[in-house]
Amino acid sequence: MKVDGKRQYDLLEKMGFVRVSGSPEELKAAHILMDAVKEIGFEATLEPFDVADGTVPLASFEVIEPEYRKYTVTGYKCAKCTAKGGEEYDFMYMEQFDDVMVKRAKGKFVLVNGRVTLDIYKKLIDAGVAGFMTMGGTVIDEVEKTDLDTRKIRDTYAEYGLLPAFHIRMIDALEILKSKATKVRIELETKNHIHTSHNVVVTVPGTEYPDEIIDIGAHYDSVEFSYGVWDNAAGSVTIMEMLRYFAENPPKRTLRFIWFGSEELGLLGSKAYVEKYANELDKHVFMINVDVGGSILGQNNAVITADEGLCKYVEYLAKEVGYSTGIRHDIMSSDSTPFADKGIPAINFARGGGGAGSGMGFMHTRYDMISLISADALQVVTEFAVTFADKIVNAVVFPVPKKLPQVIIDKVDKYLAKKKD
Repeated sequence: MKVDGKRQYDLLEKMGFVRVSGSPEELKAAHILMDAVKEIGFEATLEPFDVADGTVPLASFEVIEPEYRKYTVTGYKCAKCTAKGGEEYDFMYMEQFDDVMVKRAKGKFVLVNGRVTLDIYKKLIDAGVAGFMTMGGTVIDEVEKTDLDTRKIRDTYAEYGLLPAFHIRMIDALEILKSKATKVRIELETKNHIHTSHNVVVTVPGTEYPDEIIDIGAHYDSVEFSYGVWDNAAGSVTIMEMLRYFAENPPKRTLRFIWFGSEELGLLGSKAYVEKYANELDKHVFMINVDVGGSILGQNNAVITADEGLCKYVEYLAKEVGYSTGIRHDIMSSDSTPFADKGIPAINFARGGGGAGSGMGFMHTRYDMISLISADALQVVTEFAVTFADKIVNAVVFPVPKKLPQVIIDKVDKYLAKKKD
């Protein structure tokens, strides 16, 4: 079978709509994938799992000194609610997290410079801040052309305590600092709930080594506002084309194709999958993950979450077949990581959006659109993914050790915020 980028692109067009975790649209996308699987000749299973999430009925942020101004913000889901009617606090810009800034922050509401990682969240809790606000976008954004997303306090963060938390446009944050704001009033109401998301799962039995299982996965959900074409309908159609190849070329080892739901809320689909299949993971020898692809301006990458020797193998194979790719020995913020956490080595195939200044890297925005994608760019990555998969799936002896180096284990533990004994 010849990989067909046009066929991939046609399926991509069907999936180009917002499909956030647990929404009717996410379920609609799952059924589109199941229909495509059926056309190939397999029956997919829809595997539900619970997702802890929330809504934000009210999020209000006002500067009250030295000059009153009210700003549009979103509140973090699952964050701590304020008292009804709001609370007033001294305001501070926390531009970094050294001892000086931490010392000054106690009891204040802080505007955070940059992303709130788990380490930074712990520092905010330890510093005794009253709450925090992150900023998104750029200082040249036009409001009518950009969206302000809603973020969430994840379970791993909540273990250390909860704070009122907000998100604001960077252009407004700049105005707040220019105005030398000293006191703010915040009000936040959140409501937690459980909803259902789904994984779509297909098994292709192995002809010679059926008890050795290789997982091939991609997530199919998107974030709010985003059509999620690059991230990650592209990965979804890539592994669909891989399924088509192995339907026509039965594999020696068993393949499990998984389209993961709710990746965007913290890899929840892949976490649910490895939990569901925990009793058989000793049979799972490898994972192939595809996350982001198809961008016209871009570059191909392979992230190796496995024995470092696999980096050389991929390098040599790429040169042999004439495939241009960057290769990195690392983990990826994607669905391969819960597998690595269970000791299952992985490779991640991706096509980045062209790098800084390319004008293509519109991940998690309304501009992740199909007009920036091409069938040719989809096809070239898929061809190499099929070539790689065909070789290792049908190897006489499986070539990748099921043993992760300590440097990878440490990165996985840090990423998943695993507490050390």
